[in-house]
Amino acid sequence: MKIVIASDHAGFNMKKFLIEKLHNEYEFIDLGTDSSLQSVDYNDYVEPLVKKVLDDKLYGVLICNTGIGMSIAANRNKFIRAALCFDCESAKLTREHNDANVLILSGKGDFEKSTEILKTFIETNFSNEARHTRRVTKLTC
Repeated sequence: MKIVIASDHAGFNMKKFLIEKLHNEYEFIDLGTDSSLQSVDYNDYVEPLVKKVLDDKLYGVLICNTGIGMSIAANRNKFIRAALCFDCESAKLTREHNDANVLILSGKGDFEKSTEILKTFIETNFSNEARHTRRVTKLTC
């Protein structure tokens, strides 16, 4: 499975860790940034990821310092349902209930725990229950 991933400088180390840790399970398309040493604007990494997620129907992962900036920027597109997750339960529920297509992580988070959050997000399917489908449909109106 292919996953599109991007970060700003504050999320770079986690992004690098996730790619190295999970490269045998998933194919990552890394859209940058390429260093934790040079400050960049998180916004510049959101649009290319959103485009790739929507064009190729892939899951995306965005990582910045707190995850909040990436969340705000990604959710500006009405077809993106980006969810900032701090545990596996929220990752599971946002996939089951919200059909989220972009996972947001905080670069300050625990790297090992973030690995499990990412795996849970990717491996959980949307429930397709009528109430959830109805709610998700309202998001794109």
